[in-house]
Amino acid sequence: MPTLLLVDGSSYLYRAFHAMPDLRNAQGEPTGALRGVINMLRRLASDYKADYRACVFDAKGPTFRDDWYPDYKSHRPPMPEDLAAQIAPIHDAVRALGWPLLMIDGVEADDVIGTLSAQATARGIDCVISTGDKDLAQLVNRHVTLVNTMSEETLDEAGVLAKFGVTPAGIVDYLALIGDSVDNVPGVDKCGPKTAVKWLQQYGSLDDIVAHADEISGKVGENLRAHLGFLPLARQLLTVKCDVELPQPLESLTSDGENADALRPIYERYGFRGLLEELAKGPKKAINAPAPAPAADAAPSTEPEGSHRAQYETLLDWPALERWLALLDDAAVVSLDTETTSLEPMEAQLVGMSFALEAGVAAYLPLAHCYPDAPAQLPRDEVLAKLKPWLESAAHGKLGQNLKYDRHVFANHGIRLAGVVDDTLLESYVLDADRSHSLDALVTRHLGLKVISYDEVTGKGASRIGFDQVVIDRATDYAAEDADVTLRVHAVLAPRIQSDKKLAYIYRDIELPVSQILFDMERTGVLLDVGSLAAQSNELGQKMIDLEARAHAAAKQPFNINSPKQLAEILFEREKLPVIKKTPSGTPSTDEEVLSQLALDYPLPALILEYRSLAKLKGTYTDKLPRMVRADTGRVHTSFSQAVAVTGRLSSVDPNLQNIPVRTAEGRRIRSAFIAPPGHRLVSADYSQIELRIMAHLSQDARLLQAFADGEDVHRATASEVFGVPPGEVSSEQRRYAKVINFGLIYGMSAHGLAKNLGIERAAAAGWIDRYFARYPGVARYMDETRALAREQGWVETVLGRRLQLPEIRAAQVARRQGAERAAINAPMQGTAADLIKLAMIAVSGWLSREQLGTRLVLQVHDELVLEVPDAEIDLVRERVPALMEGVAQLSVPLKVEAGVGLNWDEAH
Repeated sequence: MPTLLLVDGSSYLYRAFHAMPDLRNAQGEPTGALRGVINMLRRLASDYKADYRACVFDAKGPTFRDDWYPDYKSHRPPMPEDLAAQIAPIHDAVRALGWPLLMIDGVEADDVIGTLSAQATARGIDCVISTGDKDLAQLVNRHVTLVNTMSEETLDEAGVLAKFGVTPAGIVDYLALIGDSVDNVPGVDKCGPKTAVKWLQQYGSLDDIVAHADEISGKVGENLRAHLGFLPLARQLLTVKCDVELPQPLESLTSDGENADALRPIYERYGFRGLLEELAKGPKKAINAPAPAPAADAAPSTEPEGSHRAQYETLLDWPALERWLALLDDAAVVSLDTETTSLEPMEAQLVGMSFALEAGVAAYLPLAHCYPDAPAQLPRDEVLAKLKPWLESAAHGKLGQNLKYDRHVFANHGIRLAGVVDDTLLESYVLDADRSHSLDALVTRHLGLKVISYDEVTGKGASRIGFDQVVIDRATDYAAEDADVTLRVHAVLAPRIQSDKKLAYIYRDIELPVSQILFDMERTGVLLDVGSLAAQSNELGQKMIDLEARAHAAAKQPFNINSPKQLAEILFEREKLPVIKKTPSGTPSTDEEVLSQLALDYPLPALILEYRSLAKLKGTYTDKLPRMVRADTGRVHTSFSQAVAVTGRLSSVDPNLQNIPVRTAEGRRIRSAFIAPPGHRLVSADYSQIELRIMAHLSQDARLLQAFADGEDVHRATASEVFGVPPGEVSSEQRRYAKVINFGLIYGMSAHGLAKNLGIERAAAAGWIDRYFARYPGVARYMDETRALAREQGWVETVLGRRLQLPEIRAAQVARRQGAERAAINAPMQGTAADLIKLAMIAVSGWLSREQLGTRLVLQVHDELVLEVPDAEIDLVRERVPALMEGVAQLSVPLKVEAGVGLNWDEAH
């Protein structure tokens, strides 16, 4: 049977652009997307012998969907300039590779693909569509199959049902319910894939769900009913058009193969040396060793699938382990990885571990696989006893991906991992903070290899199995590969870091040592007063009941206070309050921003806001925190995320302790439940006005520098300058306004934002901003120069050299560009503050270790360190810790640290 092969070119050029590193030719032209698309098309042509084929791209300009829905895809940023520069050569390369290229004005590539697939089905021609777009699953039938060359996923009718839970015929209804964020088509709020599938299985179709909408209970049922008016348009927008008028018949989409004369100048101009060799000499031989990517030829690997696993070994007996122990002992650095029973660090038990000595030379040591007929494995405790000297040796170098997790795993077995010299997660974070740092992403981006995913070996969702149930041969391929490719990624990233002294300092002198400190803090945890939290939870519940009753009285009728739909009816239909903004489905919004504005003039919105604030405290903290206390330690153990925030700041999860509200009495009371054990106190050491001090250093504004040098109240000094009154006559209200101005401007707050924040006229706010910049001209100059520098180079950096990328600084869309400009001003301050608190952690931790004190770091939140201190060490810690923190860097203004002591965190802060 003849076959039609279609490529969703618009999908793949973006995926190639983001998957590849920033490759350039000798002239500095970007080449990554071009190289990625060329490799993808050549591989497709090799894998699928098709009678007809075409590569389909979106044409420029609006489509018929924009007429239906002006917000369609409106949130998408403009194409990155480096990608736009590659579009023309990509099109030239597609044609030179022998692919007919189609772009039809007024429709999307999906619609052209849909039309061709429908024509193929009508003619009895099999159709293979190469895409990463889930929307095209609606086209699958007995003749049409989807393939994704990047993930090697193939979807036929059974595959669509297995992946999405609905048949291809139900895909459009499914997407209409969950929405499509890529195309800015909103779905039913809180309706995720599981809910959508459940409804479709229960009722049959979207029309049937609409017909039975009144039967669906709960919040998501309310959301469905609120969204009913938009669902027909959503389905219309998401349906692929299959009757586009095409300029040529399907049968004309044939190929004469690659045109070497047309390809040669493309490969020469863009520096594709390997491809040039293939034109003359035939395909390259497979290679097993990685190399740091050269500037213009760091294409995806040309290795045959799986060839990099050729030398992987499974260690099932003592002679094999002894042989590898000798190799580990002789190696300067070993790539190390663990396989476990859990992703929860303090729960995870070892199932096995893997080692890589050099590219392609790796082994997996299974220890606890327990599926039926699993082969005998070496006893875990005896193996760990043999490995413990090497694992705990600082003289034997180890590298890995996110080794903080592996430290916990070994600690769960009584082993303190030492000798960690490199971590690819942190290398990637220092180099490309704004990109994904998962191992799969790094391997794709820097090596171009297709590796086995965790889902491929364990399954997904309800059918997922534990790693201890994975067949050992398959586990070896997966686990040894992880250690192997980690070593290969390091070989690419390490030279890039070492070539930049500033980044090398950030990586080696800040991020690596901080990882060890975070591990120790996570291991220690913090003590909670569970009884206090229970009492607070009860009080919050009583206050919420009272607020609900007051809200009913203000509304003159009972209503579900948790229902946005009922609230909107009361506020905007019954009370006739002004509609400030609407939801994507066209109903009046009742979000926090709207209620905050309405609360300035009306009592009911203020009551709702207060109720929601207490509900969030109760649900997120007072109810939840006691359930997170570990039975074996009596403490709560947060996990600090080191490679998430692009500015370098730490974040925490399970629980998130970074965002406990402190502006309300109820929020501060939650901090009072974090307590010191008997015979101890908590000490809180907090940098004072750190970002304003960094602004003074960066801007070199004479007035700001003098104010900090003289130890003035900077907010009072600012109020004196802006309002033109002597410092002694500044009112508390003027100081509050000055504080908002000081902090607002370093976050890029506009006159509109300042007016809204202070509840004043925009003209007055604009006048104050003008007066501020007139009195602090250095700040204005810094902001102007920083915006200009960011536009020129695409990034800014902290005082210590951490680089902060700004991918949208040259965006055509004004709002996105202005957002990037605000980030350009603020990121150096936030990033420098992050660097300083990390240096403080290193200084304090090092001092505690050298002095062999009983004091322990337990928390880091924003610009604050919290320590658990024995009573006998209180005076020493209170004296030395602020001095250590103030001495980590020399800025143009003095750093100041305030330290407090208390039986709980609130008292100490």
